[in-house]
Amino acid sequence: MPKQKTDDLMQLVSSLSRAEKRHFRLFVKRNQSSSDILFLQLFDFLDRQGEYDEEQLLSKIPNIKKTQLSNLKAHLYKQLLISLRLLSKSHNEDINIRESIDYSRLLYNKGLYRQALDMLGKVKERARESGMLNLALEILEFEKLIEGQYITRGIESRAEQLASESVEIIRLVDHSHHYSNLSLRMYGLYLRLGHVRNANDYAQVKEFFQSQLSDVKYQELDFWGRIYYCQSYVWYHHIAQEFPMCYRYAQRWVDLFNEHPRMLQLHGAMYLKGLHNLLNSLFNIMHYPRFVEALCLLEKFPTQYDISEDRNLEGLFHLYHYIHLIKRHFMEGTFSDGLKLVPDLMKIIDQDTYNWDDHRILVFYYRIASLYFGSGNNSKAIDYLNRIINQKNPDYREDIQSFARILNLIAHFELGNRQLVEYQVKSVFRFLLKAEDMNEVQKIIIQFLRRVPRMRMSELKEEFIELKDKLSELEQRRFERRPFLYLDIISWLESKIEGVPVQEIIRRKFLQRNEASLKL
Repeated sequence: MPKQKTDDLMQLVSSLSRAEKRHFRLFVKRNQSSSDILFLQLFDFLDRQGEYDEEQLLSKIPNIKKTQLSNLKAHLYKQLLISLRLLSKSHNEDINIRESIDYSRLLYNKGLYRQALDMLGKVKERARESGMLNLALEILEFEKLIEGQYITRGIESRAEQLASESVEIIRLVDHSHHYSNLSLRMYGLYLRLGHVRNANDYAQVKEFFQSQLSDVKYQELDFWGRIYYCQSYVWYHHIAQEFPMCYRYAQRWVDLFNEHPRMLQLHGAMYLKGLHNLLNSLFNIMHYPRFVEALCLLEKFPTQYDISEDRNLEGLFHLYHYIHLIKRHFMEGTFSDGLKLVPDLMKIIDQDTYNWDDHRILVFYYRIASLYFGSGNNSKAIDYLNRIINQKNPDYREDIQSFARILNLIAHFELGNRQLVEYQVKSVFRFLLKAEDMNEVQKIIIQFLRRVPRMRMSELKEEFIELKDKLSELEQRRFERRPFLYLDIISWLESKIEGVPVQEIIRRKFLQRNEASLKL
């Protein structure tokens, strides 16, 4: 068995819960003694050891020959999946539906056409009610195949009914796929580009998005078509920095699940993603009261859905929960309190508990670095920024990579490492030019940091005031706002001017905003 396949087997064994391991052993032993089953002995060895050591394996289980290992590991992998499938039936409607399709196939193979059709008719309704139209279409095709052999007196009307059902489902599936494809393309564009950097970026994104839109009206779409429609618009407005519109479509996305509670039970991952995008939008428009309400909805999710039975769902919940708990501290200016989240979060990342992708981890490093920076611990901020900067040629989120380097310069400046700042400014400047990510805000910050090592302390306050005035003016321009989404440089400058910690400035602004909103 190739090394990759062996690693996959180890990863699968390591991911099993205690209940899943117990079920697997019972599943294997149902017809024979465990001492006769070599692949179960292999499973027990891997489960105990936690790592693959071929020499130790062969010495511990002499009945296993080296020439058998490849086939034995492949067989164990397959048996584990069969066991998991049986155990997961009650929690996955699509598995149940496919099982009924399989049973119908067995009846069809036996020539029991009426029984097969009866079973397909029942399961087709379940598929449609669950929004699983691809499965409903598969069932329809099977029904047509059987009806072509099992002739009845009502074949003419039956044929017309099946044909019209097929046409309708194909139409709905086609519209749904159109918007799911568009949503995926917009997400890929965001990973590569981030937010639009200038008017040219915006024009290209807008032209691409509008060229991909369908003429079909929102009301003509089924549940999934509407979800993907909202998702596509959320990505478009997020990339374009049109956050109030992003909020509008994210709220519509969540409302669709509130209108169809059964869909929430069947498709919890997509509901969580909708809540995640709603919270992102509310953070970007700084609507704190509504953000807290949406965060409470997210925190209630485990009481509505048993996430312990679904590792993917459990991982998504903790991913989004940590993201928005950190953002809440950003909004409130409570960076020091936010650092209490870091140990547990880093334990999940280091142990790869939920198999989060590299992109998510990179963004977490930036957020953790921002918490340390906001709390005044610049050395720890640099440690996490270096985890981003030292990655080898990542081909995603150039925006995060760019701002990590700028924040790194500012953190070194705060630590008094003036010579290091002077040296690193040049490499950061080259990186931004190469990434084609240099905007006016970044140019001004880089120019300022170039001059810093040669400034006298008595000159710094005036320089901070001048820099703040320039950046405050740029913040009002639509396509120059992007840097302020990643780094609250204005609050940092105000902290330097007033001689107080940056989190004190952000906390004061938060309290002022809340007081103003209460008066409205």
